[in-house]
Amino acid sequence: MARTTGRLPAVAAGAALAAVAGLFTAAPAGAADSAPVRDPRTVPAPGFAATGQRTACGDGGAPGWITTAAPTLAVTASTPEVRFTVRDDGTPEHTEVFDATATTTAGTAQAAVTGLTDGHAYSWRAKGVHADGPTEACRFRVDTTAPAELAVESTDFPSSGDPAKHAGQTGSFTFTAADPTSGVACYWYTTGPYLGFGQDCTSPNAVPAGPDGRATVPIRVTSWGTNTLTLRAMDHAGNISWPAQYTFYAPSDPNPPSTPGDVDGDGVPDILLPDAKGNLQIISATATGTAPSSVVAANRAPDGQSWGNYQLVHRGWEQHAPMDDLIAFRPHYGPYLYNNADYGSFTGGVRSVDRPADSPWDEPTIPAGFAPDWAKADQMVSLGALGEDQRPSLLTVEDGDLWLLTDVNMYSFWSVRKLGAATWAGYDLITPGRAADGTLALWSRERATGALRSHPVTRAADGSWDLSALADPAGGTLIGTFPVADYPTLGSSGDGTGDGRPDLYAVTAQRHLLTFDGVTSPKDRGALS
Repeated sequence: MARTTGRLPAVAAGAALAAVAGLFTAAPAGAADSAPVRDPRTVPAPGFAATGQRTACGDGGAPGWITTAAPTLAVTASTPEVRFTVRDDGTPEHTEVFDATATTTAGTAQAAVTGLTDGHAYSWRAKGVHADGPTEACRFRVDTTAPAELAVESTDFPSSGDPAKHAGQTGSFTFTAADPTSGVACYWYTTGPYLGFGQDCTSPNAVPAGPDGRATVPIRVTSWGTNTLTLRAMDHAGNISWPAQYTFYAPSDPNPPSTPGDVDGDGVPDILLPDAKGNLQIISATATGTAPSSVVAANRAPDGQSWGNYQLVHRGWEQHAPMDDLIAFRPHYGPYLYNNADYGSFTGGVRSVDRPADSPWDEPTIPAGFAPDWAKADQMVSLGALGEDQRPSLLTVEDGDLWLLTDVNMYSFWSVRKLGAATWAGYDLITPGRAADGTLALWSRERATGALRSHPVTRAADGSWDLSALADPAGGTLIGTFPVADYPTLGSSGDGTGDGRPDLYAVTAQRHLLTFDGVTSPKDRGALS
């Protein structure tokens, strides 16, 4: 318990004379571990939100910030009583503003300070009553006021007037806020429904502020119509502002690109791979490295945990701007659909895809041998569009049988067809998409040998698709060898090089991403996250 006095305590004459001198004489170097009063600390610990660093007593340089005017001062002590003295370093005389004596309990003495002023800098020392030498000086600055007057400016997407860009494009946004004490350290923002923030500016998604407290960021607007940007600011002490909102309008793209395999709407096919933390990475097929153009958080996966638990199926779309919808398929459980109306952000929610069943309007279309649930399905890929529009048709492997599921309307796969009698167990399916001549294909890798074969899907004389090459996996044309031990993951982004033919990609056992021109000339794009 601390006793606060307006004058020095009445102690032995020698100690009283030392007290009159002010802050005493520090303990000799090397004696800190055995000193009767040691390990001084301020609670909360002073620091800098911009870097996340905390400052300790005796540190040089500028003192750190705290967000309260009533900190607790604590020391480890072997003496019965400890005296704490606080001085205001912002005054010429370093005015003493706090003087208290605390009783040591269980080896710790502490004092709760009162009366500090926002924006001021302070230093304190502690000394055992009837003991030699005080602790080293502990310094801190006080900022109890959060940033205010948050504002957003953008000429690309102004809050009023005609925007210069449309949905799907990246605009420049400048953030400002007022914080006269410690200054603005960083911002957090979102154009979605939820805005997260961290304890300091080293947390994910924090945007550092410049020396003037401003920050300019590029933001890809992924929804056409009225958008709302929510913003919060943190100062160098760690005070967080109330959220502020900025509303703007983004028109739809009058001439959207149309490229199967493209998820983010830039007209280039994409490679979709989970990272080591379960987040979904969208990597452009033309990227020279492995940095994703965007990342979808792991908690947006169907199970809320990891995209790595699913096969990622995309090659086609329905009733929105021409970007692939995403089907996340979990073997033996079933597929989950993400309609892609927001350039690969997938914020519109997820729904399960029903198992194909007889049409409620037409004659039965489900053949004998087709199971009533997904329990036997261990692979799913999108062959691509078999009709005039871009609705996808799916291939599944179930108990070794290859099935074609055709989308009739809004991902209702009522049309089901078994392709051949040979077993596809032991093969990885890869769908390279449509070639420049309009033909489709299925690639299969035999897991036992690594042999990669191509099975063409061409137009018959009557205009229908000839699927006879999908009857037997061993009957395809050998186009390469990719052992599973070396290339655990094989896939295709479609025509990523623009030469009219589909391209392969692979993830090595060391988690390097390789891209190919067709199935040759591999390029190591680097390690994946």
